[in-house]
Amino acid sequence: MSDSIRPDEIIPPEGGGGLQLKSLLADIVLLIPNLVKLLTRLVRDPRVPRRSKLLVGGMLAYLVSPVDFIPDFIPGLGKVDDVLLLVFAVDHLLRKAGEEVVMSHWDGPADLLDMVQTVLDATAQLVPPPLKRWVDRLSG
Repeated sequence: MSDSIRPDEIIPPEGGGGLQLKSLLADIVLLIPNLVKLLTRLVRDPRVPRRSKLLVGGMLAYLVSPVDFIPDFIPGLGKVDDVLLLVFAVDHLLRKAGEEVVMSHWDGPADLLDMVQTVLDATAQLVPPPLKRWVDRLSG
């Protein structure tokens, strides 16, 4: 009877789920310095449109500003607008820079950059279309 499964028993996933989580966390920790270097290099690169650089700078200023669309004191939602707009600005910068320019500045593995782009694309879908159109008009 000890071999049977109880209805309330938790069955661990095959392949060591804990190891996969540790690997994912390690990838994220290693990603941050590469992403910061990439963004710094793109902002300094003359091939990247100035307006796209200004958009990222504006979003960074918005992050440190006490004025928010959604006040930071609202639990759970307070930081959502900050993160969403910053991710949108970074996605915009990468798109306007172009794949060739981005790859020339990327130090990490290509598949990690693909993962970053997938997350950025998915997050950018959450930005309201009128805001996207306004940003696209501003950045030319």
